[in-house]
Amino acid sequence: MSVEHVARQAGLPQSLLLLLGSCLPVLGAVLLAPVLPRMQEHFADTAGAAVLVPIALTLPALVIALVAPFAGMIADRLGRKPLLLGAMLLYSLCGLLPLWLDSLHAIVISRAGIGLAEAAIMTGCTTLMGDYYNGARRERLFALQMVATSLSAAVFMAVGGLLGENGWRTPFVLYAVGLLFLPLMAKLLWEPHGDSAPRAVTPESNAFPWRGLAPLYLLTVLAGVSLFVVPVQAGYLLNLLHVDAPQQIGMTMGANQLGVLAGALGFRLLSGMPAHRQMIVAFVLAGLGGLLMALAGSHALVVIAVLINGLGIGLMLPTLITWIMAQVDFPQRGRAAGGFTAAIFAGEFVSPLVVLAITGGANEQLPTALLGVALLQLLVALLCLGLRAMRGVVQAVH
Repeated sequence: MSVEHVARQAGLPQSLLLLLGSCLPVLGAVLLAPVLPRMQEHFADTAGAAVLVPIALTLPALVIALVAPFAGMIADRLGRKPLLLGAMLLYSLCGLLPLWLDSLHAIVISRAGIGLAEAAIMTGCTTLMGDYYNGARRERLFALQMVATSLSAAVFMAVGGLLGENGWRTPFVLYAVGLLFLPLMAKLLWEPHGDSAPRAVTPESNAFPWRGLAPLYLLTVLAGVSLFVVPVQAGYLLNLLHVDAPQQIGMTMGANQLGVLAGALGFRLLSGMPAHRQMIVAFVLAGLGGLLMALAGSHALVVIAVLINGLGIGLMLPTLITWIMAQVDFPQRGRAAGGFTAAIFAGEFVSPLVVLAITGGANEQLPTALLGVALLQLLVALLCLGLRAMRGVVQAVH
């Protein structure tokens, strides 16, 4: 290891780049939502457009869930920085293609390319956070990652809708941001060659600790399912309460995002608490919020419910990624981050399908579905008591 790598310390520029880079995969999930009706109208004569247009929105999340573990393997074997730089280039190329493509099938293929790039970007950024920082600084950055991605979702949705006023293709210009980040990352980031501080965990072998991480990845999938319940279902729930004004629905979504931000920031305040107890608190809050949503008889109660639910969601993700990173050493960190990325996006992808399976497509059954999800979250909170055996590992990094 060179003297340069030993002495080099990450600071504010690296933190900002990794946080902003973590926001880019969010763009793929929310950018097209405001312009889907216009896309549907444009491709009305294309066979299967009713299916292909929604797939263009959700395909990146599915691809991320499938390929993120492989991105993690590449990060461990070939390096974090090369993976990240290549992904940024692919991100902009595939993201900008729909500006010129006239084939809906080609656009869907380009969206698969976006998913590949986003899997590598999220994995690369999360892995480098684990590489560059340790202890309290790492925890703080993971909490800020949740804050940044939550804020960016709201910003990208608003900007996408604004640009969409000029045509359904216009929002795709936002993907050019990858070309802006590419030279900055090339200059300011470096390839780590090992931990600069004593490791919290020293595995007995180089084998990846699947047995220890499997329960945490399962919790991450459930966190992903929980994360998308309110953004996808709140509008339909409010319609059942005869609330259909966009401003009121937007206020409800804002309350949920406020709760997510507060929960993520509260993660640092609870850092002295063992991680399994943090997860109990997180799933209890999410479950109680879900119960209140299912039973709410007014808009005001729904707002309170999604705020409480958001507090739990915001606490879940930074707790999980910090816990996961505490289980592995430098050579395994890319795979650990890739597994986390895959799990969270898999949960997001199946979240609407879980609710649909319960409701059978009948909107009036939505409260029953929300009640079922909430009860599952409360059950998971009880099951988190079984993870207390891993407590000593986590306390070592606090």
